[in-house]
Amino acid sequence: MKPKQTKILPGFLFILICSLFLPAAVKAQKLSDQIDRLISTVISDQQGPGGVFMVARKGEVIYQKAFGKANLELGVNLSTENVFQLGSMTKQFTAVSVLLLEQEGKLKVSDPISKYIPDYPAGNEITIHHLLTHTSGIKDFTKMKSLASIAQKEMTPKMMVDFFKDEPVDFAPGERFEYNNSGYVILGYLIEIVSEEKYANFIQRHIFDRLGMDHSYYASDKKVVYNRAYGYQKKENAYVNKTAINFSVPFASGALMSTLTDLLKWQNALSHHKLLNAEETNKAFSRYKLNNGELFNYGYGWHIKELDSLPVIAHGGSIFGFKSMGVYVPGADIYVIGLTNCDCNSPTLLIENIAKLVVTHLTKGD
Repeated sequence: MKPKQTKILPGFLFILICSLFLPAAVKAQKLSDQIDRLISTVISDQQGPGGVFMVARKGEVIYQKAFGKANLELGVNLSTENVFQLGSMTKQFTAVSVLLLEQEGKLKVSDPISKYIPDYPAGNEITIHHLLTHTSGIKDFTKMKSLASIAQKEMTPKMMVDFFKDEPVDFAPGERFEYNNSGYVILGYLIEIVSEEKYANFIQRHIFDRLGMDHSYYASDKKVVYNRAYGYQKKENAYVNKTAINFSVPFASGALMSTLTDLLKWQNALSHHKLLNAEETNKAFSRYKLNNGELFNYGYGWHIKELDSLPVIAHGGSIFGFKSMGVYVPGADIYVIGLTNCDCNSPTLLIENIAKLVVTHLTKGD
């Protein structure tokens, strides 16, 4: 009898293991297929530029794929390790840098900017908080017709601030929310003044190096960046190389580069207070009020919003040749990120739809 039992036992264990793990594997594959289909509605040309996408749950990757080409001239496929320009997702890093300085007691978000830039017009009325929340009323330099005159010039932070500081304001500080790149250029300048470090060096030393974000950089078209994804635009029915811009112009409002893996490290660090303590983190992810008491849906460097009644923290980015979008769902600890190398492929709505799909699939069943 014993030999017979010995033969039966392995077969029973195999059946048991299959019954336990196969349904989960089938469910995971079904989710992957559904995400693939969503992405294919936005990136349908696999011979053109495309994008890379990641979904993580509780800090661990559950989906990660690349679609399209990293370089059209060489016919190189995109990979999930490619480095992309982030555009305005840079603002997250600028905001956290400001909060790091506050955490160290070197500034306060309630400080007027005149404390650091004495000659700034009405600088005693505009606070760092106003800059962080896009409620300063300062003219957005990206809306100035004269921008073309400096777009390819090497600009110091002071030169950038001087470029727009004497423009008429759009409204009084705190009167309304209006997305503003100039405010984040000033914040980058303040970071340099307070820390006595170049913005790029501050980000590298205090964020990238600390978190092991080894493939994240202050953008450059000159230096060799391994695994760089090349940026494209679509003109009529043809792809063209992206319009050149000197990265000293977007500066702290949009000049960083990164990868899916590094951005997950970034999100995990924020979620587990590896950089900011709970108090400073809460400032980044809180909604604030205008002068009239009305709440608006922006914290410090992130939109605070809802997707079908689901609270999320989100931000996208756009710069010549690239678009990006990241959504974090705090209640489910789910992070969804998409980076594209053609500004003809916007991942904004796509990433939001993927986030809703994943939450439904993983938290409510499928």
